[in-house]
Amino acid sequence: MSMVTNTLGRYFAGRFLISAVGVFAGIFVLLVLVDYIEMVRRTSSLASASAVMVAQTSLFRVPQLLEKLTPFCVLIGAMTCYLALSRRLELVVARAAGVSAWQFISPALASALVLGIIATTIYNPVSADLRERSKQLEAQLFGSAPGGGLQEATGFWINQANSDGQAVINATRSEQQGLRLTGLTVFRFDNANRFIERIEAREAVLEPERWVLKDVRRYALDSAPVIQETLDLATHLTPAQVRNSFSTPETVSFWQLPSYIRSSESSGLANAGYRLQYHKLVAQPFLLIAMVLLAASVSLRFFRFGGVQKMVLSGVGSGFLLYVLSKVTEDLSKAELMHPIAAAWLPVIVGALTGFLALLYQEDG
Repeated sequence: MSMVTNTLGRYFAGRFLISAVGVFAGIFVLLVLVDYIEMVRRTSSLASASAVMVAQTSLFRVPQLLEKLTPFCVLIGAMTCYLALSRRLELVVARAAGVSAWQFISPALASALVLGIIATTIYNPVSADLRERSKQLEAQLFGSAPGGGLQEATGFWINQANSDGQAVINATRSEQQGLRLTGLTVFRFDNANRFIERIEAREAVLEPERWVLKDVRRYALDSAPVIQETLDLATHLTPAQVRNSFSTPETVSFWQLPSYIRSSESSGLANAGYRLQYHKLVAQPFLLIAMVLLAASVSLRFFRFGGVQKMVLSGVGSGFLLYVLSKVTEDLSKAELMHPIAAAWLPVIVGALTGFLALLYQEDG
């Protein structure tokens, strides 16, 4: 009977899942508490901010933050699982019964593959949707009124040109992949690049060939400020062009990424970030398998042999180096110096080979 499906295999798989999910849940609670405290500090001066809305905003923001830490949750969970099994001599008993290390890590490998598939196909779309909801809540908390002064030079920027001149748009927050902006400041110039006016608005929605601005204040050099309920700002920008400026690949659902890539390609826009994100999500199940191999290579040493602390530190260090490698390849891919497929799969291959070779040396000499 296969080790993955028999009673002992199900026991090892269950222990691994409990450890990995426990680490995931612990980090989730910690991030929610930290983010909630920070949101309370930021909203302390807002009379309209309720504790429930602030808590809901933090709760919706955290899943996407935690998605980046999923490989480390699996790494720490696998190390915790195998160290606990080794400490209680369960691995000793399994080895005495003729079960090799390759056999009792195979249930964890299969479980990691399933977790990776779930994380890519279910958790990622849910976290992206919750992130959009958190942006809406943030707009309600911080964007209830147009700015009373010049916006800070932060957030999202885009420059558009029309027959009557150009407009430089700054938005503090972006929703719906840039189709709805909040906290706007627009600088308008004529065809001779002479300043015309500054426009501040609570929000703007992209419609065909125009931005619809709401709660508008217009400031010109030679006239008093003008307050308007709405204002139409002509534009030739398409949704694909706006997404390229106001959205990040991490906020796009796995199932939507192929259409975003095709849209960017047809518009002649850079799509390296979207392609990289797509291949990273495809490779995520195998990255979790690599993390299990790394964890097993540093966690199967018997406690009575000593040196467990050094092995654990080496496992954490390996995970950190793998993270650094993934960031380097990601930056190279976004700069179009490395193909997105190579950038997404290189950390997976390096991590899997490192763990496999370490286990092969330990178990088979």
